[in-house]
Amino acid sequence: MSNRNSGFRQVFLAAIACGLAIILAGCPWLWGPPTGLDAHLLLGNPSNATWDPGNADNYLMEKPQYVLSYNRSLGTANWASWQLNSSWVGSADRQDDFRPDESLPEGFYQVRATDYRGSGYDRGHLVPSGDRTASVEDNSSTFVMTNIIPQSAANNREVWNELEQYSRKLVEEGKELYIIAGPEGRGRAIANGRVTVPRYTWKIILVLDRPGSALRDITADTRAIAVLMPNTQRVANTAWRDYRVSIDVLEAATGYDFLSNLPAGIQEAIESRVDNL
Repeated sequence: MSNRNSGFRQVFLAAIACGLAIILAGCPWLWGPPTGLDAHLLLGNPSNATWDPGNADNYLMEKPQYVLSYNRSLGTANWASWQLNSSWVGSADRQDDFRPDESLPEGFYQVRATDYRGSGYDRGHLVPSGDRTASVEDNSSTFVMTNIIPQSAANNREVWNELEQYSRKLVEEGKELYIIAGPEGRGRAIANGRVTVPRYTWKIILVLDRPGSALRDITADTRAIAVLMPNTQRVANTAWRDYRVSIDVLEAATGYDFLSNLPAGIQEAIESRVDNL
């Protein structure tokens, strides 16, 4: 082989190696435990939300504790996504410091805690306060109003709360969870038309066997819990298990593409099942 060909081959192989290194560096969750913001979007970006303020009804907001898509027209998030394992749970007290989210872009109305006053609806969390108790800062992060939706008392304090408690029970048993939750459907508006009350609340919980799991550890048999709950008082004295559906049903209702980071075959298997445990 000539020196010229040998040199070309070395450059070609080096270019391939460099390209692979860049790809793998950009996708660390394929090979090891996800960290930081990668953890909260491990399963994908369901609505392809972006950081562009011009995309006002699908605006991506990333916080150390969770990620959400905000809808300026609704005055609530479209969805929130977060990781839950034992590292997020500690002894921090509930802060109860409901407040506007000042990180919203200029021109967005910042919903206030008082906007819910007299509406008949609770200030309901998407990312629960109880899922972020490792520090005061983490817990406080759940009280910005971009993480809050109008929920009926029965939805918020009973079935929704019971599912939140069940999630933390799974964490106590050593599981790691990846959770996506949001509102669906348009009911009446509160706060002088600035905040829309959803007709339903929904949630997806992917249950992994141990903390530090990676995307590659998710199989067709991985447990997924999906619920679609009416946001009314009619859910009083019922159980969260009564509202289990398949992820396919939630995709049809919301128009979102859940679990999009998974291989197609695994995604289809998980999304077609209804949890029965």
